[in-house]
Amino acid sequence: MPSSTKMPSFTKVVLYTGEDGRARFRDEVLDLPEGTPQAALSKVLPASGYQLRHSPVGFRSQWHCTPAPQWVFILSGEMEIGLQDGSTRLFRPGQHFYSADTLPPGASFDPKVHGHWSAQRGKDALATLFVKT
Repeated sequence: MPSSTKMPSFTKVVLYTGEDGRARFRDEVLDLPEGTPQAALSKVLPASGYQLRHSPVGFRSQWHCTPAPQWVFILSGEMEIGLQDGSTRLFRPGQHFYSADTLPPGASFDPKVHGHWSAQRGKDALATLFVKT
């Protein structure tokens, strides 16, 4: 690509565990250096499998940590994620996040400190795709 052309990129929304053990969100930029200008691609990312989930209208989880990092893609419906600081983020069909909010090594789960909750929002059931990394 000519040096004057900006490389296309993808925003990776990351749910992660901070040094204090609390879940947070951050955005990371992934460059798309492969493919063509009409179909820019990332490098191939590792994955070990995938899982589909259906959550009915009214679903809300308990506080929990992600057992192992995974991509979460919203296929239909809406998914809200709540954090210990009271903030929430809503994800709609076609949106994603990378869930890496794992329990810190050596910690015992404390629902007043660790994790996040997830909930179905809106009038439609929630369908999600989990890609295990």
